[in-house]
Amino acid sequence: MTSSAMTRILRLCSVAGLAISAHWAVPAWAAGAMTTGGLTSQPIGHYDFCKARPTECNIHPADLEPARMTDGLWRKLVNVSAKVNAAVKPLSDLDHYGKDEVWAYPDDGYGDCEDYVLEKRRQLYRMGMSLADLLITVVRKPDGEGHSVLTVRTDKGDYVLDNLTDKVKAWDATGYRFLKRQAIDNTGRWVSIRDGQAVLVGSVQ
Repeated sequence: MTSSAMTRILRLCSVAGLAISAHWAVPAWAAGAMTTGGLTSQPIGHYDFCKARPTECNIHPADLEPARMTDGLWRKLVNVSAKVNAAVKPLSDLDHYGKDEVWAYPDDGYGDCEDYVLEKRRQLYRMGMSLADLLITVVRKPDGEGHSVLTVRTDKGDYVLDNLTDKVKAWDATGYRFLKRQAIDNTGRWVSIRDGQAVLVGSVQ
C-alpha cells in the first residue's frame, strides 16, 4: 500500500471517529432554559396517575439546582432515551386500556408518549438524578396534536427526551410549542411555560 493511500485511509478513519464521538459528545452549543410561569392545571392523566400512586406525586426534591452537564450525563441521556424508545412499542391508550388518557409505566412493553416519559424518568431517577431535573412536559406539535416529552434541566440549559426521535435536543430546537411542565419543587404540581398556549382538553383545575 502506498503512503498516499495509507494517508487517505487514516484520514477517512479519523473523520469517521469524529462522527461517532460527536454522537456521544455534549453539543458545543448550550440550550436555553425555559421560562416558567405560575401554577397551572394538572393534566387529567397525571391526576389519575397520582390518585393511583400518591407517594410519587408528593415529592419535594431537596436539591433544586439544575444537573451539571458532563460527557457522562450526556451519554446517559442518549442511552436511556434510545433504549426506552426501542424497548416500548407504541400503542394508544384506547387500544391498550379501552379509554383515553391513562398514564402508566410501560411494564408490559407497550405505551404512548406519556408512558415513555414515565419510564425514562424512572430510569434516570434510579441512576441518581434529582426529580427536580426530570420533568414531565406537555407540548403541542407543529400539526397541533398534543404530546408529552421529558425535560431534563441542566446547567447548560433544558434538553428534551422524546419517543419520536432518539436524538436528545435542546428544548428550543424541537419545533414544539411548550405548554406546561411539572414544578421543580413538587412532583404533584404543574407550572405554565411562558409564550405557550392554553391546553384546551385533558386538564383538571
